[in-house]
Amino acid sequence: MTFESILAERTAELSEKWAGLVLQTYPRETQKIWGRQKDRFDNPVGVTIIEATRELFPSLLEWDDAEKISKSLDKLIRIRAVQDFSPSQAISFVFLLKKLLRDEFFKPMKKEGTLEDLLRFEAKIDNLAMMAFDIYSKSRELIYRMRVDEVKRAQHNLLKKAKMIVDVTVEESTD
Repeated sequence: MTFESILAERTAELSEKWAGLVLQTYPRETQKIWGRQKDRFDNPVGVTIIEATRELFPSLLEWDDAEKISKSLDKLIRIRAVQDFSPSQAISFVFLLKKLLRDEFFKPMKKEGTLEDLLRFEAKIDNLAMMAFDIYSKSRELIYRMRVDEVKRAQHNLLKKAKMIVDVTVEESTD
């Protein structure tokens, strides 16, 4: 039996534990609220974290659809990109999966002499981290661009109200 098939049998359990570790990166009160509420409208962030880890885990096992993996990663990254996390903290949830798998499988696999299977699988997690960083960078870039656009809009509106500029619309000729 391959390591991936062992993981596949425990997908629901392991993805739930992974979501729990991700939630632990937030303050205690936030953890309680997001971990307890299962309704999407009462708890959109917590539910999204749980759903994203549920989607990511089997995709990581198969590793055959980069677009699917990217979409699931994007759900988590968008949440973390707008929060008060450093870049390393924002993508640290990927490495929490590595920690989880080591906690669950390291000792038994070492005894069985199959530790190289775990290490080989960890390469997928490392690749996932690189994908996460790329997505995080794009998300932050978008956020900064939106902030700059908002400042430009506000400045334009202030100048317009102060009658220091006038918007001119050009009519098209119907020749």
